[in-house]
Amino acid sequence: MKLLVSKVDAKQHEDVVSCVGWVNNTELFSISDDQKILKWSNTTEEIIKVTQLPKETYVTKMHWCPQQTRTRKASMAEVCALATSNGRFILMSSSGKVEKTVEGHTGAVLAIRWSHDGTAIATAGEDGNVKIWSRTGMMRSSLSQLGASVYSVAWSPESNQVLHVNGRHLIIKPLQPSVKPTQWKAHDGLIVVVDWSPRNNYIISGGEDKKYKVWDSFGRNLYSSQTQESPVASLAWSPDGGLFAVGMFDSIRLCDKTGWSYSMEKEPLLGTVLDLSWTSDGTQVAAACGAGSVLFADLVDRKLEWANLEVIINGNCTVDVFNIASGSKEHLEFNDKIVTASLTWNHLVIITATQMYIFNCQSWSTPVTIDLRNTSVYLIKQTERYFLLADSSSGIQVYSYEGRVVCSLKHSSISADSLNAQLVSISNDVLVIRDQKEERVIRLFSTTSGKEMGDNHPFKHSHEIVDVALSQKGSLSERQLAFIDKNNDLYLAPMKPAHSGWRIVHLGSMVSTLCWNDKANMLAGMQDGTFTVWYHPAVVYTDQDLLPKTTLQKSGSEFMKNPLIVSYTNNLCTLRRSDGAVISTCVSPFPVLLHNYKSGSLESGLRLCRFVKDPAMWAVLSGMAAEARDLNIAEAAYAAINEIHKVEHLQQIKGLSSSERRNAELALFCKKPEQAEAIYLQSNMIYRAIQLNMCLHNWERALELAVKHKTHVDTVLACRSRHLQSISCDETLKRFKQYSSQISIDWEKVEAKMKAEEQRE
Repeated sequence: MKLLVSKVDAKQHEDVVSCVGWVNNTELFSISDDQKILKWSNTTEEIIKVTQLPKETYVTKMHWCPQQTRTRKASMAEVCALATSNGRFILMSSSGKVEKTVEGHTGAVLAIRWSHDGTAIATAGEDGNVKIWSRTGMMRSSLSQLGASVYSVAWSPESNQVLHVNGRHLIIKPLQPSVKPTQWKAHDGLIVVVDWSPRNNYIISGGEDKKYKVWDSFGRNLYSSQTQESPVASLAWSPDGGLFAVGMFDSIRLCDKTGWSYSMEKEPLLGTVLDLSWTSDGTQVAAACGAGSVLFADLVDRKLEWANLEVIINGNCTVDVFNIASGSKEHLEFNDKIVTASLTWNHLVIITATQMYIFNCQSWSTPVTIDLRNTSVYLIKQTERYFLLADSSSGIQVYSYEGRVVCSLKHSSISADSLNAQLVSISNDVLVIRDQKEERVIRLFSTTSGKEMGDNHPFKHSHEIVDVALSQKGSLSERQLAFIDKNNDLYLAPMKPAHSGWRIVHLGSMVSTLCWNDKANMLAGMQDGTFTVWYHPAVVYTDQDLLPKTTLQKSGSEFMKNPLIVSYTNNLCTLRRSDGAVISTCVSPFPVLLHNYKSGSLESGLRLCRFVKDPAMWAVLSGMAAEARDLNIAEAAYAAINEIHKVEHLQQIKGLSSSERRNAELALFCKKPEQAEAIYLQSNMIYRAIQLNMCLHNWERALELAVKHKTHVDTVLACRSRHLQSISCDETLKRFKQYSSQISIDWEKVEAKMKAEEQRE
C-alpha cells in the first residue's frame, strides 16, 4: 500500500499554504497567506476562488464540521471554523460567507477543532488557553490555562474530553471539572501536532524531536518512530482509523494504525507539509505545503489476503485477484472509485462510491450488486453466513451473502460512527458490541432479528473493555466470548449465562492481541511477549486444572514487540510485527481434528490421542469427555495424564446405581452445581438437591428447597446447628432463627429420615 501523488499545484497560491480541508469527497478548500481561499473540484478539475480575506487576516488552521454530522442532520449547513493569527476565529459557510467572527484569544489562535458530534468547538492559542465554544460561537468554558503556547488540540471519540499539548507533555482534559485529567511526558522536544481517532481511540503525536508516536487513550505508548530527517509538522488519521499520514519537510509518510510505515513519498520543492486532510471515504489525502503548493495523493495498491487468495486494489476502479495455489488471475473493473473491501470466509465484499459488490470466491463473474446511498462505510465484519456493514446513513446492518438485509441494529448506546473492528464481533447467530457510552458493558444481539439478547441485561465487566472476539464454530450454547480489558487481562464468557449470572473466567494477563481459529474453538494470543494458543479454552468450565495442560506457548522473540495477530486459519497463525513484516507460525493440526470429533464420536478422538501421544491432546480429550458425560473415555484420558485422584473419582461416579445420580455427580465434577441441582430436582430427588446445597454451605438455598417441597426442614436446621457448633458461632440468618423457634430438632428422627432416603434410592 502506498500514496501515489497525482497532482502538485504550485501556481494557484502566491504564498505559504497554511491549511487544507475536504468539505466532501469531491471538494477541497485551501487557504494561504496570500489571503485567498480556493475550492478545488475532484470531478471537474475546476479551481474556484471562494473569497479574499482581509489583508491583516492570516489563517493558521481550519476544520470543517464533521461530514457524518451533516449527513444525519440535513439542516446543518457546511460550516468551517478558521483560526487566525489576530486572536479571532471565523465561522464560514462553503460559499465563503462569514457567518460569525469571534474574539477568542490574546495572540494567535493556533488550533481549532469541531467536536465529532458537531455541537462544540475547541480552540487553543499563544496565550496558553484552551477554550470550548458552542457551534454558534458562544463561549462555554475555559478548559485549561497554561503558561506556554498550545499548538494542537483534538477531541475524544465521545466528545467528552479534549486532548491538548503542553510543551513536551500531552494532557487529556475531561469537560467535567470534577474528573481528574490524564497527563504524561510524550516527547523529548516540543509537541506541535496531535490527532485522536474516533474509530480506534488511538492518539498520534509529533514534534520537534523528529519523531511521531502512537498512544492509547490511557497514555500508554504503542509505537515510537525512529528519528526522522526533519521535525514532524502535521498528522492526520484516516476516517476509518486504519491509517494515518505524517507530514514533514518535502515528504509525506503513510503509516498503519499501529505505527509502522507503508511508504514515504518524497516530493522536492514542497517545503514543510503544514497540514493534511483525508477525504471522508479515506481514498485520497491532500497536503498544504510551505512552498505555496497543494498536493493530492491517492491510496493505491491496497492488499487483502485470505487462504490461497491475494486481492490487490490497484487504483481507483480496478482489482486483481490471484490464486496462489492454482496460479490463476482475475481482473475486476468497476464504474466507480473503490472505497473499501473485505476478504474472508470465501467471499469478497467491495464497496464503491455508489454500489456494493459481493463476490463468491468460487465464481468471480456473477457478483451480487446492491445500490448504496451517498454514504461513508466505516466497517465491514464478516462471518461464515453473514457480514456486518456500518455506514453513515443506514447505521449498522447485517447482510447475507445473497445481498439480503437480515437485520438492522438500533440502540441508543451504539453508533456506527465510532465502531471499530476491536469493539464488535459477529458469528452466525450472535453479534456482540462494546457499549460506546459505558465502556465496561458488552451488549448481545441476535444476528437474524437484531434484537438485544439476555432480557436487556447486558454483560458488565469491572474495567473498561478494549477488545472483543467471538468463537465461530458450534451452536450458540457452545459459543464463547473472549475479551481484553484496559489492564490487558484476558477473560472468557459463555454466550448462554447460567441462572446465577455470567460465568466469567480469567484466562491470562498481559494479553495484547487475540484471534479465534476459523475451524475450531481454539484461541491464539500474545501473552507477555509469548505466543500462546489455548487448544480448548472452554475447559475452564469443566475442569480448570486442565487449562495449563491444554495451552501451547512459543517464544515471541521472532515477533518483536507488540505484534498483531492477523488471522488464525486451520493450523496456521499469521502475525504482523511492529515493523510491518508478516510472519506465519504453525500450530499442531491435531487439536483441530480432535475438536471435529467432539461433535461426532469421541471414540475416534481417543484413537487419535493414542496415535499422537501428546499430553496436551489427552488433556483436551479429558475436558471434552467430561463435558459430554462419557465416563469411560474421560477415565482413559485422565489416566493418560496421570490425574490419578480424578480417575478414582470417576470410578466412584461410575459405581453409582442410578443414571440421574451419575449425571449429577459428573456435573459436580465439572464444577457445575446449578446443573447438578437441576438434575436432582427434575428427577424428584429432593433430598439429594438439599444435601448438595448443605455440602456446599448454600444454607439459605437448602432451606428454601426444604420449605418449598415441605420435606427435610428439620434436617437442614439440624445440620446447620451442628455446623455452627463446630465453628463456635451463633446463628445470624433471620429465616433460620424463625424456623428454629417453630421446629424442634430430634437428631434420631433426622438420622432415620436420612437413612430412609438413602435406602429408597
